[in-house]
Amino acid sequence: MSQLTSRPQESAAGAGPNAPSRHTQRQGPASHPADLRASGTTMRAAGLRASGTTMRAAGLRASGTTSREGGNVLSIAAHTAWMTGRQLRAIARQPAYLVIMLIQPVIWLFLFGSLFRKVVELPGFGTTSYLDYLVPGVVIMSALSASMWSGMTVLEEIDRGIMDRFLVLPLHRSAIINASAAMQALIIAVQSIIIVLLGWAGGAHYAGGVPGLVVLIVTAVLVAIVFSAFSNTVGMLARQRETIIGINTFLLLPLTFLSTAFMAEALMPHWMRVVANCNPINWALEAGRSAMSANPDWARVGVQGGGLAVLAIAVTALSVLMFRAYQKSV
Repeated sequence: MSQLTSRPQESAAGAGPNAPSRHTQRQGPASHPADLRASGTTMRAAGLRASGTTMRAAGLRASGTTSREGGNVLSIAAHTAWMTGRQLRAIARQPAYLVIMLIQPVIWLFLFGSLFRKVVELPGFGTTSYLDYLVPGVVIMSALSASMWSGMTVLEEIDRGIMDRFLVLPLHRSAIINASAAMQALIIAVQSIIIVLLGWAGGAHYAGGVPGLVVLIVTAVLVAIVFSAFSNTVGMLARQRETIIGINTFLLLPLTFLSTAFMAEALMPHWMRVVANCNPINWALEAGRSAMSANPDWARVGVQGGGLAVLAIAVTALSVLMFRAYQKSV
């Protein structure tokens, strides 16, 4: 009996004060899965699976010099370039969109060119070839019509939760929202070059040479930046596709026809000339046509192009402010 009684005492004494208790051993394994479940929930809520691979693919390392709110010019440019490349890859997977984007300007160029070619015979029109006059109009109109739908992409990313995932990455905030404007600028630059080449193949002459064509393409890019940033701002404010569709439908034709896209300013009514002087589409057209003429008025190009550049900076800054307001609301 003494032996049987002493065995539990010896085992209890042999455990010692430093030995882990059964309660402690039981509690440790239970707390570890709980921590894993909590971290897994956090990761799923953030939409970040295999974050190390994602960050390396993005070329974004969470260093001390780059924060989510700050960063130098090089880091902002790198973040914007990566986000722009992401959107370009998405566009490349939609061949139907690319085909329509290229065919529509061709239809405008040769349809309007054939329909209004006799307009040049009106006194005071100022040129003998309507195709020469029309090419800049089609370039700028294409930039306008394509860039006005940029806000639809922003809305889709907000609705699908993609935008919220970007917010947890160490990306500069302006890079997230400005990537769509940068993508539109690149697409419009390529589209403008194609339209210019098609016009040249159809018989258009560019007296201003390469410098004039460069100015035309730059103004088309500025138009794309202005209206893509404006569309992004509307998308983040309204959060409804119908609003973007309604505003685009309302603005597209008035902005186009209240300019010199298809008709010379000398043949427009006085009130139209007054409105056209305040129309950024007309600023781009006047700057491009002046640079493409045989005797460019570079002072006029500078004024019109400079005003368009200032407007592009202002609207882009507004879209960034609206994005920061959206960030605070989520």
